[in-house]
Amino acid sequence: MRTLLAFLLLLAGAVQAVADPAGWAALKAPGSHGLMRHASAPGTGDPPEFKLGDCSTQRNLDDGGRAQAQRIGEAARSAGIAPDVVLTSAWCRAEETARLLDLGPVEQEPSLNSFFQDRSTAEQATADLKRRLEELGTRKAMLVTHQVNITALTGIFPASGEIVVIGLGRSGEVEVRGRIKPQ
Repeated sequence: MRTLLAFLLLLAGAVQAVADPAGWAALKAPGSHGLMRHASAPGTGDPPEFKLGDCSTQRNLDDGGRAQAQRIGEAARSAGIAPDVVLTSAWCRAEETARLLDLGPVEQEPSLNSFFQDRSTAEQATADLKRRLEELGTRKAMLVTHQVNITALTGIFPASGEIVVIGLGRSGEVEVRGRIKPQ
């Protein structure tokens, strides 16, 4: 019984760690999407021997990052967030984050792939992501990606695990509607 009580208290604290009523309300609003930087993965970029599709060559989530992703998913569910689609970059740290959120089936979306090592593709990737947002129509999405992608789209430099709440304005421009910062 004590173990169960301790677990429930720990879980309640974990959910509060990402509690942000205004941010979650913004995400819950029609036409809003969550644009999330993958959870904590120590380091910067990827090692020189990086290969997409081979997680052993990539920078990956650590145990803290895995726990962070699970806490954020629990907080999202507690806030009533139920995306129609969960889209992710093909990088292992982003895919694992998306799966650990446990908000629904996860699909790779090429426009969310990192361009950290090849900035020449930034403009095209950002344009492709805007087109993908338009294609979503009224469907709500959680999009798990990388700092460079989020910064290119919004001008915001997000923390690991941070969700930038976005939507499309009347003329198709991306609007920042809120932020949910992990603690």
